[in-house]
Amino acid sequence: MSDIKAARGPAANSWLMMTKTLSYAMRNVPRYTSYPTAPHFHDGVSADVYVDWLQSIGPQDTLSLYLHVPYCREICHYCGCHTKATRKDAPLKAYADTMCRELELTAAHLQKAGPVKHIHWGGGTPSLLPRQSLVELTGLMRVLFDFDPDLEHAIELDPRLVTQELADTLVQVGINRASLGVQDFDPDVQKAIGRVQPYEVVEQTTGYLRKAGLDALNFDLMYGLPGQSEQSILDTVEKTLFLNPGRIALFGYAHVPWMRKHQRLIDETSLPSAAERLAMADLARSELLKAGYVAIGLDHFARPDDSMAVALNDGSLKRNFQGYTTDQGEQLIGFGVSSIGKLSKGFVQNLPDVGNWQRSIEAGKLPVSKGLPLSIDDRLRGRIIEELMTNYACDLDEVCSAYHTGIHHLQSSMDALDELAADGLVQINRKQNNSTVVRVTDEGRPYVRLAAAAFDAYLADSQAAGKARHSAAV
Repeated sequence: MSDIKAARGPAANSWLMMTKTLSYAMRNVPRYTSYPTAPHFHDGVSADVYVDWLQSIGPQDTLSLYLHVPYCREICHYCGCHTKATRKDAPLKAYADTMCRELELTAAHLQKAGPVKHIHWGGGTPSLLPRQSLVELTGLMRVLFDFDPDLEHAIELDPRLVTQELADTLVQVGINRASLGVQDFDPDVQKAIGRVQPYEVVEQTTGYLRKAGLDALNFDLMYGLPGQSEQSILDTVEKTLFLNPGRIALFGYAHVPWMRKHQRLIDETSLPSAAERLAMADLARSELLKAGYVAIGLDHFARPDDSMAVALNDGSLKRNFQGYTTDQGEQLIGFGVSSIGKLSKGFVQNLPDVGNWQRSIEAGKLPVSKGLPLSIDDRLRGRIIEELMTNYACDLDEVCSAYHTGIHHLQSSMDALDELAADGLVQINRKQNNSTVVRVTDEGRPYVRLAAAAFDAYLADSQAAGKARHSAAV
């Protein structure tokens, strides 16, 4: 009998760990592109408060600018972005004109600010803006702000809408990095998500951009989409590797139809299970690593010579609303509908609808909807979460010391890590200098958001109150 037990022991342990792993993968936690997360913003942050925050920025503070363009030609079923469909150029021109005014209003309160180190255009599809509008907006930014000589100027693109003329225009206005929304190359998956773009289209777009001199490219891929399989993921990765982008983002599809009603167009019965999602993510990751890409945090990969891989190695990697980034701007300022900025004193978010946003700016008022002042505890926990998300490790004593707080302040968070530690997903070590270091193990890296969640002081209360619903951890 003891021999039978011994024989069954390893298999039973393996089955138990697999079950535990799936349980972790299915837990719902934030993506931690900010801390505190956006559901905790409130209307106590007004335009006047934002003006005070902007005016406190000094010459030692470098800037990062985010410009949100909430328009697409059509809405993809899987999309989780704040955007709307338009077939006309008139709304785009009017939007760009208002954004010019918003840039001027904001810059008037930034007379003492340092140079701009990073610009990112997101959406939506920002390249839908008419050529003249792109030229005017980028030219105005050069007049209003000082640009760092090593400025990274990035834009998100829909490969179906890129022409050689557009590629040339992007380079002419100073854009030096582009991110292509690829998602998956399988035709059946593309039909299921409402985004049909054959491989040849992406290949052609890549050629246009490189011919124009824009070679710093990122491909966005997704797993967990309806109808996906390990074979379709493998095929997508192989085709992506052939096109050789410098960076690849591998996102898990977040099915949140309660937030994005158009996701109801997706047949939920065709979505992969938690086990299938995990297998797809593991397979894609393995293939990218075999191809020589460096794993960057939770879901990014980069060639070893890319600046993101360099930032990982030298400890300067950051995480913000665009995900993992090399952005070193100390103050992130958002422009456009629903955009979010992060300043030293707190978060601020713009009005979410175009009409009210435009009317506010036309009245000479910054279009603030809500925000959140940052407390000492918010800053401390935010730094811990960012270090875990970017470097998979954090010296808790060092962070606490920086904020003049004892590590006892984090005891409940340490207790919350016990389960992950027991399953070998995190380690809690005391170093020779008596500091406490939390380290996410190699096995625990897919679940790093769970380790970060242990330090989230808002999460338990918000989940209990039903204030926020989040996507699966993997």
